[in-house]
Amino acid sequence: MSFTTSTFSTSSVASLLVFAILMLVAGGCNDGAIGQKANLSTKADSVSYSLGYNYGRILAQEGIDDLDLANYAAGVFDALYDSVEAISATDRDSILMAFQQELQVKQEMARAAESEKNLKEGEDFLAENRNNEGVVETASGLQYRVIEEGTGDKPSATNTVEVHYRGTLLNGEEFDSSYRRNQTATFPLNRVIEGWTEGLQLMSVGSKYEFFIPAYLAYGDTPPQGSPIKAGSVLVFEVELIDIVR
Repeated sequence: MSFTTSTFSTSSVASLLVFAILMLVAGGCNDGAIGQKANLSTKADSVSYSLGYNYGRILAQEGIDDLDLANYAAGVFDALYDSVEAISATDRDSILMAFQQELQVKQEMARAAESEKNLKEGEDFLAENRNNEGVVETASGLQYRVIEEGTGDKPSATNTVEVHYRGTLLNGEEFDSSYRRNQTATFPLNRVIEGWTEGLQLMSVGSKYEFFIPAYLAYGDTPPQGSPIKAGSVLVFEVELIDIVR
């Protein structure tokens, strides 16, 4: 997320509108009003609240939770009504660039701490799980359990396969499921995470396996953006191999 003045080009009208509405509403608040229930008596009230809430979530996700709303609102007001700017464009760019760098460092430190915590939890889980009945561990560290063994062919890494699957975190939270979508998934085996590429080659068509995939065979420290999957997470997949497409 960039914070320099170049961000606010004509192609960013929607973002500007969100900023303006959020800050104009905030500008009318005093300390006593913050946190009170919103007054949603008109359509404009509801639109303002919805835009403000959504942008507030974005700010929270970026780790921006200590803004001075009064000065923020003053900046929006000065820009909207062409008032004399309190800080020049050059200085604003310098300030926001430094802020963005600080924010990136803060986010990287938070990700590193989270990854370390998740890696430790994952290692502990896998160390215990490998001793459970029916669990097999491969040389790479991938663990799996056969739920149902099929009798069809086994795919190679260059094949495209059709599967049904359900993915969960160690706490049981489901982050993806073809069953929930009621539609199988088809993909080349060499275009997925390493744990899938290795694991699916163990399966015959008609099989159903449960995989326990270490972070280094999954997404490591770079999980998909916006996903419930966190850095360093062990992933658990229940996979049914429907067919080898080609």
